[in-house]
Amino acid sequence: MKNIYNGSQILVKAAMKASVGFFAGYPITPATKILENFALESYKNTNLIFLQSEDEIAAIHHVIGASIGGKKAMTATSGPGFSLMQEGLDLAFACSIPLVVVNVMRQGPSTGMPTKSSQGDLLQTQFGPHGDYKSIVFYPNSIEEIYRITIEAFNASEEASSPVIILLDAAISNLYETIDLKNRRVKNVKHNLIFGSLNRHLSGLVTDKNGIPETDNFKIYKAWIEQKFKKITEVSKRYDYFEYIRSKNAVNLIISFGPVPRFISISKKYSIFRPITLFPTSGKLIDISKKYKKIIVIEMNEGQYSFYLKSFIKRDIETISITQEDLDPDKLSEKINEKI
Repeated sequence: MKNIYNGSQILVKAAMKASVGFFAGYPITPATKILENFALESYKNTNLIFLQSEDEIAAIHHVIGASIGGKKAMTATSGPGFSLMQEGLDLAFACSIPLVVVNVMRQGPSTGMPTKSSQGDLLQTQFGPHGDYKSIVFYPNSIEEIYRITIEAFNASEEASSPVIILLDAAISNLYETIDLKNRRVKNVKHNLIFGSLNRHLSGLVTDKNGIPETDNFKIYKAWIEQKFKKITEVSKRYDYFEYIRSKNAVNLIISFGPVPRFISISKKYSIFRPITLFPTSGKLIDISKKYKKIIVIEMNEGQYSFYLKSFIKRDIETISITQEDLDPDKLSEKINEKI
């Protein structure tokens, strides 16, 4: 039997299915509905601890503490709050602490246009924290995908022993669709932190293989950071999700994600590649892109993913920068035709 849910509701349903035990957050448009739904869920489910933190800095550190204490933990925020969480994300990465962060993106910078969708936080997921940092990032664009990807995000974070980020936006989090949740089989990875060992030292400092801080030896640092990057990269290969709509004989490839592809008309003139795992980007995109003369990225920002992909696939890329008001099939078709 199918029921109707919006993005915020189904995300909470999925998190509970993944055995989340702790949620902390601070109200911020358009992510507040996630916080509200977790608050309601906590009244019904005694296995869920809910905390409205005093701000986003506190929220991310509450989540870190809960994960250390043995709970699967997550938080949800939007752009300004995500900026405040960067130092906490860096700490969780350094200490190999699994957790999930949902960023419901809105139009920035700063307070910006709080109720409008945007995709302006893409590069922040990879380069927001200071120092070398890497994170698995998912961006679902339907109710069914939010449900599946939320569970996958918890599993990926446990396997990578590191934070995982789910990107949404105002359009997707407020989207209503039907979904049948009955008899859905899901794989849940157990919370994999083991504390109490003498070899486990929780510190933002570089540590040696025994977990002891080591701040003078760059050989230890290189081995430490390379091991973290390698583990996250290897785990991401098991979560390499994308949608590829191939149009026979097309010479143009359109790359887009989130709500945008839902408004792109199918055409013989181009194929469409939609990354669901935004980072690390699928290596298959390199092979796919070789089949096309022109690559066009459509995104709701000033070309962040285009900037990244130019170095990833080592090709020139055309960019179509749009805003929420351009989410219309006719408007997008016009913009695409101007490029091809």
